[in-house]
Amino acid sequence: MARSTSKDAQALFHSFRSAYAATPTNLKIIDLYVGFAVFTALIQIAYIAIVGSFPFNSFLSGLLSCIGTAVLAVCLRIQVNRENKEFKDLPPERAFADFVLCNLVLHLVIMNFLG
Repeated sequence: MARSTSKDAQALFHSFRSAYAATPTNLKIIDLYVGFAVFTALIQIAYIAIVGSFPFNSFLSGLLSCIGTAVLAVCLRIQVNRENKEFKDLPPERAFADFVLCNLVLHLVIMNFLG
């Protein structure tokens, strides 16, 4: 039974890898950006767990900045993806402008939260 599950896992990994190889480069770059934002959030959580949470507003601001940026980047990825039929009339420049504007608003709110 264990062999079939390892073969199934390898087949699943291979299918994901081959499907991701066909992904356009601009979507892969957005994926890297989302991964970096999530990784930065995890580093901040690890830092708080090790050192402590004395400037709690700073921790919340940094964490919300990372999570908010990742969410906005996922929204950008959905809008820029050519295979998504829901946003086919939306030009990629407009989607990027929305992303930049929303990031600006997000970070203004986070700077305000810092005090």
